[in-house]
Amino acid sequence: MKQVIARFIAVLLLVIPGVSATYGFLLVKATLFDYFSGFGAEQPPDFQWLKLLIGLVLFFGGVAFIAGWIFFRDRKRNYVAPRFKAKRPRPPRPDRDGSQ
Repeated sequence: MKQVIARFIAVLLLVIPGVSATYGFLLVKATLFDYFSGFGAEQPPDFQWLKLLIGLVLFFGGVAFIAGWIFFRDRKRNYVAPRFKAKRPRPPRPDRDGSQ
């Protein structure tokens, strides 16, 4: 039963940022559509900067969380390129005179 609850929590940790990114994308899309669809009317439309910025933050925050989760999972399983693997400390250098 513990494993089922742990997996459910893990799924929620991925679904919440995914829904956040989706909602942010929809806010950005709606803001731009409302602005561009208002042309041709008597009064030019006002651009809703706050709505656009909130949408961008939600979108990029959700995408960054999911991308980071996938990156660290792949790093743990050694699926990444060598330049992204965890750095190992170098062994200490021997002295120049040859003595340790």
